[in-house]
Amino acid sequence: MTHAARLAIATFVLLAACASPQRGVVAQSSVSPAPSTAPEVLLRLDDIGMNHSVNMAIEEVAATKMPISVSVLFVCPWYQEAVDILKKNPQIAVGVHLALNSEWRGYRWGPVLGKGGVPSLVDSAGYFRSSGEGFLASHYDLGEVERELSAQVERALASGLKISYVDAHMGTAWANPQLREVMERVAKKYNLGISTYFGEDYFTLWGEPVAAKKSVLLSHLAKAKRDTVNLIEVHVAERTPEMEAIFDMNAPEQNAPGAGVVDHRNAELKTMLSPELAELVRTGKIRLVTYQTMMTRIGPSGLKPPRLVM
Repeated sequence: MTHAARLAIATFVLLAACASPQRGVVAQSSVSPAPSTAPEVLLRLDDIGMNHSVNMAIEEVAATKMPISVSVLFVCPWYQEAVDILKKNPQIAVGVHLALNSEWRGYRWGPVLGKGGVPSLVDSAGYFRSSGEGFLASHYDLGEVERELSAQVERALASGLKISYVDAHMGTAWANPQLREVMERVAKKYNLGISTYFGEDYFTLWGEPVAAKKSVLLSHLAKAKRDTVNLIEVHVAERTPEMEAIFDMNAPEQNAPGAGVVDHRNAELKTMLSPELAELVRTGKIRLVTYQTMMTRIGPSGLKPPRLVM
């Protein structure tokens, strides 16, 4: 994903440890209730179901029993493995990572409805376009967008998982007012929340240096807001040959030696499994919430879109 796409997501929002003997289980339900002054933190792990390496990582995070939210790419073949993992972990709130892009060189995916069903959304090979900019510059049909996003949600619902919310892979499904209206209609049709529509304060680890991921997160949590939910966007993956082959066609800085996609995502996995984060959760210095929490608390009628500045 390009820096421009990430900055667009941030502007859109701002303007409106695994179960081993060493780390232990860190579910907050095992400790006393947190003080009312402790900040609420929502960890949203994206791109689940992208491949086996990502699914292995989410299984590790799930073993900590931390309440988290995960955005699943139901357009990807590996989503079925993710479903099996998530069914065993009811503490995790599940969302649909609505996709209109496929950004990896040599590993591409296309729409649930296929090339013939939504021809304006794909390239000549039948895959989603690689960048948000490329999608926005194409002659996409909004009716096809709505049918495809609906099909992704329906695939998610058919999996048997409880679906709490939707969000936008690479920010494309909410990149302009017309697309945002489509996404909002889809969410309303299926009675789902929308990430960032609960007044969250958004922060992402995506562009942070590999070696600094943990310290950046801990620093951010130390000054987390107490008058709103602090949304932290995270991407995790195990270091495997599969993941080492991933190459981002949009962000050259994510392909540098020692700072490739696998390095970034494995560092974020280690951050999620760190003793420091586990201790913040265990002692109640932060209170973890999920999008299921937010839906129970506010409901779909309480959603308020951030102000979109183009």
